[in-house]
Amino acid sequence: MKAFQAQSLDSINDYKLVDLPAPEPTGGELRIAIKACGVGYVDALVALGRYQVKPPLPYVPGIEVAGVVDALGPEAKGFKVGDRVLAMGVGGGGFAEQGLFSAFMTMKIPDALGFAEAATLRINYITALYGLRDRGQLKAGERVLVFGAAGGVGIAAVQIAKLLGADVIAAASTEEKRAFAKAHGADHLIDTNPEGWRDRLKAIGKVDVVFDPVCGPLFEVAFRSLAWKGRHLVIGFAGGGGKIPALPANLTLMKGSALIGVDVRQYTIFQTAEYNATLHELLAMIAEGRLAPVAGKRFSFAEARAAMQFALTGQGLGKTVLEIP
Repeated sequence: MKAFQAQSLDSINDYKLVDLPAPEPTGGELRIAIKACGVGYVDALVALGRYQVKPPLPYVPGIEVAGVVDALGPEAKGFKVGDRVLAMGVGGGGFAEQGLFSAFMTMKIPDALGFAEAATLRINYITALYGLRDRGQLKAGERVLVFGAAGGVGIAAVQIAKLLGADVIAAASTEEKRAFAKAHGADHLIDTNPEGWRDRLKAIGKVDVVFDPVCGPLFEVAFRSLAWKGRHLVIGFAGGGGKIPALPANLTLMKGSALIGVDVRQYTIFQTAEYNATLHELLAMIAEGRLAPVAGKRFSFAEARAAMQFALTGQGLGKTVLEIP
């Protein structure tokens, strides 16, 4: 089989198209013929060795895939060859024609759900639902501010917040991005130019929950703009230029508000049953026609390096997807 693999993590150009033996499933593993792999900002950071967790070498990127089961280990139950599925491999392996994935971390998908859209669910949409509802305790009628609202996890948060009955402010850097968020349900739009930003936000009203995958220059001012008992959800650091923002601890006391971390990777590890239940909920929302996952720009398998480079720019609308024939 063919895969994009690197022997070092110095550059995206280290990733080469190589021939590898087709893996054979053992135990409770499934072998999946991969049709689509999500490519997010964090995926690209991991591939370059710039994330908190560095992958082992040699490394094949991609942890969030969708495809078709083509072989089963002897202990894999509940699946058969030909099943359309989505899966997650915590050690990568998605930039390949085939991959091994635990049956426990694999779920069937309906025929109506495309592979590209399915490859966005396990990280972005679970982060949005788990973050807003479970960590942020978002209630119907509350107002949520979503930073990076046109990105993969941001647009998921816009959609999920609307499903939870919230009033949604979409914050994004360009008119195109704000229009994209509006098309997917945002009630209010705000640009992210720091000059006069807090006044523009005040004109919309108080914010109960901040969903923040950016944590950039507006981090502290957004926290200061929270209503009493507000919740600021820290999703990631896409906009800090490598710097992690700080917050004066007394602000939490003065605002009666909370700063809350949301890490889907640890949710997977420490609350696996709840994680899988959340995914089942999302699939039910899709089956009922209440949720339509958004796949962003699509790249062919031969364009794997370009897909990672594009994901790093933060310019995409929705989550970037690598399609594999």
